[in-house]
Order: sequence, then structure tokens, then C-alpha cells
Amino acid sequence: MGRVVLGLAVGCAVVACGIAAVAVGRRVKSRRSWARAVAVVTDLEEGCATPYSRLRQVVDAMAVEMHAGLASDGGSKLKMLLTFVDALPDGNETGTFYALDLGAATFRVLKIQLGGKQSRILWRQVEQHTIPPALVSSTSEDLFDFLAMTLKNFVERNNDGFEQSDKRKELGLTFPFPVRQLSVSSGILIKWTKGFAIRDTVGKDVTQCLQEALTKRGLDMQVAALVNDTVGTLALGHYYDEDTVAAVIIGTGTNACYIERTDAIIKCQGLLTNSGGMVINMEWGSFWSSHLPRTPYDFALDDETLNRNDQGFEKMISGMYLGDIVRRVLLRIALESDVLGNSARSLSIPFILGTPLMAAMREDDTPNLEEVGKILEENLQMPDLSLKARRLVVRVCDVVTQRAARLGAAGIVGILKKIGRDGSGGVASGRARGKPKRTVVAVEGGLYAGYSTFREYLNEAVVEILGAEVARNVVLRVFEDGSGIGAALLAASLSSDR
Repeated sequence: MGRVVLGLAVGCAVVACGIAAVAVGRRVKSRRSWARAVAVVTDLEEGCATPYSRLRQVVDAMAVEMHAGLASDGGSKLKMLLTFVDALPDGNETGTFYALDLGAATFRVLKIQLGGKQSRILWRQVEQHTIPPALVSSTSEDLFDFLAMTLKNFVERNNDGFEQSDKRKELGLTFPFPVRQLSVSSGILIKWTKGFAIRDTVGKDVTQCLQEALTKRGLDMQVAALVNDTVGTLALGHYYDEDTVAAVIIGTGTNACYIERTDAIIKCQGLLTNSGGMVINMEWGSFWSSHLPRTPYDFALDDETLNRNDQGFEKMISGMYLGDIVRRVLLRIALESDVLGNSARSLSIPFILGTPLMAAMREDDTPNLEEVGKILEENLQMPDLSLKARRLVVRVCDVVTQRAARLGAAGIVGILKKIGRDGSGGVASGRARGKPKRTVVAVEGGLYAGYSTFREYLNEAVVEILGAEVARNVVLRVFEDGSGIGAALLAASLSSDR
């Protein structure tokens, strides 16, 4: 009997030791898995680092590329396109004006009533319409006829008593496709983007195409301004604040424009008016420099896009891409550890994690990151993640957000350096009678306006680069609907000049 008891005791001890060994093994495996996940994030932080010294290099590179692009066509990755806008709205405009604001899948029609300095915008009406899918691959005649018909219906519905004059109505057109501007009101389409494939318009004057459609529809309306959304935002900013010298769009995409001295625009001498400045459309999404902190995730994203080796800056700072960079990092974590559970399959789907979701996770301030858990479960099939794992996800979102915002800030300061508003002195030092000049940059776009963490990081970086003393004179001011309202204001400004 004693032998039996002894045998049972030994057997139980062996089982207990085995269970303990399994538990220890699991803990060791878990620690190793966590260490691998943390290592991925640590590598990301190092690859995305934007210390002051690197930001200064990006600032300098942006200014150099701006000089090169102004000197000659093709001299820089930056297009530095002439807009022929040499006068901006200042608040003195009066009358009724219209705008067509064309987008990728929708467009807006606008009407504004201006009352001069005292009243500014008395009234405005805006309607948004969907572009029928068939039109994006139809003919230019079909597309512009549809726009003209919609505009005509809008005019007829909104004839509210302001339209007593027999004067021809002035229209601003926001056209977000690459255009070689011929004048402030005309330009040749270089190529369609955003999924449009209307072959017979390339090489044509888009304003003329719209003008013919307006005439066909019986609208006595003149296209007075052809602009992109960035120039429209600058116009709106200047309308309310004459110290506005640049505009930046930071949303799904990104771009910038600014007011340049005419004597600095070498590639178009002899084509300009006697004005002291002209708005330049930078197309800064295509900016590139070896100083930009590019990671393997950026290389992989670029390789899988239709515009490979193009729009490098845009792919690092705009809302179209930030969420997918985070997704790629999370996929790496899922492949190298079990911290995120069995999520590799869902994380393999490109763009399944949009930037709005990324922003919502970064800004989750609940004690247990409940919103993060909900987003991961509902969108990426990651149920029951530990709080520790959710915090790691937020850390990834933060790293990608911070890099984007700080690079955006460096781009803005690069513009200020080019025009002498960064406190470094120079030909246009931005000083009047020994005092720094107030400088306003108009900003539009959901990434900056709607994502507070991004905005805070960008604003902090501007101060860090410029220094507190100079930064006190630089204002980043958010404007909404600049692309459409700004186009109408430019039409008004040009009309008042005639």
C-alpha cells in the first residue's frame, strides 16, 4: 500500500512539475513575443525620428527646391506652377458671384453676395452634387454640359432678388487637376487624375470647354478665374486678413501655394504684369529630399501605388496614406508576434485602416482605451486585445502622426524661408522698420482642422523650428470652404479690376 501511495505522490509531482514547466514556457514565450512587438515599434520610432536638426535640413531643402523650380521648368520636383493671380481679394468687392468647385466624385455650386468692407459676405448658398460615374470616362462635352446644366438649375432656384443687374455674371472655377495656366482664367489640361479618364480633353483649354457649355445652356456667365483648391484658400484667407501670404491644404491630399515676388520668377520673365507679386502653386506633394525620414513601410507603400516614385511628400504627411502606414506596422507586429492575436489576414488588406480611424484611436482618452478596442474589433477583427496591446497600437498611431505633422511644419517654414519670413533676414526679410512682419498662413483640410493631435504637433514644430520670438508673428489660421468660396472671391476681385 505504501508503494502505491508513494507512486501516486511521485506521479502527481511529475504532473505538477510538467504543468509548472508549461506555464513557465508560456510566460517565456509571451515575453519573447512582446519583446518582438516592442522591437518593431522601437525601430519605427527610430526610423520616423524628426529631431530639430533634421527638420532644419528639410526646411533648407524645401527652399532650395522652390528656387530651382522657379528658375526653370523641370528644374525641381516641385512644379512651381504660375497661376497668373497677381491680385487677391481684399474685402472691397461687391456684387453677386458664382463658383463651380470640382472634386473627385462630387462637385459644389456656390453663390455669394458681397457687400464691401463693412459687410463682407452678405449671403451665400452652397449645393453639393454627385458626378455620375459614367461621366468620368465619357467625353469632355458630356462632363462640362452636365456641370453647366446643374449650374443653370442652381441659378434659377436661387434667384433671390440680388440679381437686378444686366451685367454678365462672373464665375470662378476650381479645377483640381494638373493644368498649365495660360492666364488667370484659362489653362491647358495636362492630364486627368483621381480616376478620370476623359481622353479628348487633354491638351484643351478647360475654361473654353466650360464656356462653350455655358453658352449652349443659355447662361450669360463668364469664367473669370481658374484656380486649384490651394489658391482658393489663399484668396479666402487674404480676403479676411491682408497679412495672408501662403496657403496649405492638409487633408486627404496636400498642397501649398504662396505669393512670390515677380522678379524671383525667372522662367516667365516678360509674361507678367507690373504687379509686385504672383501666386505660385507649388504642387508640394511631389517634394522629395534625402533628409525625409523614410522607413521600409514607406518604400512598400510607394511600390504598391499607381504613382510609384511620385508624390513622396504627400505619401508621408497626408490623410490618404497615414492610416495605411499604421496598418503596415501593425501587420509586421502580427507576423512577428501574437500580441495582436490572429489578425494578420485582416491586416493584409490595403487601406482597411483609414486615417480617420487611426486618428480616433490616437485621441481615445478613455481609461481602458475602449474606443481603440471597439475600432480594432469592428474593423480589423481583433477582439479582446489586452490593454497593453491597445496601448502599443496607440503608440504606433502617435509615431506616424507626429512624423507627418512635424514634416508638414518643416514644409511651411521652408516657404517662409523662401520669402524671408522665417527671421533669417535676406532680401525680403519680413521686417518693417526694424520690427518683424506679421505673417498669416491659411490652412484648410480635415487632417489639420479635425485632428487635434496632428494640429498640436504641427504648431509645436513650427515654434520649435522658428524659435519663440519669430513664431509669435506667424499665424496658422484655419479656413473652411476655401476652394469654392475663394474661387468666387477671385472672380469678384478680377471683375472689380476691369
